[in-house]
Amino acid sequence: MGIDKESDIAANLQIGPTTLGMVRIYIEAEGIDLPLDFEPEEAEEIAEEIRAAAARARAMGGKGGKG
Repeated sequence: MGIDKESDIAANLQIGPTTLGMVRIYIEAEGIDLPLDFEPEEAEEIAEEIRAAAARARAMGGKGGKG
């Protein structure tokens, strides 16, 4: 599975702070519970990457673009 391939896998995604001052991205899917903890600075870098990818996807005119 590559980043450009569609998937039929459904997952729940939760994002929030931990009691230890980390940012947790928690992914839950069938048979998978994956907590990923990041320093706040790392989380901000991830957020920037997500925004940049969204802008590129929007520019490509893919599904979900709001024109």
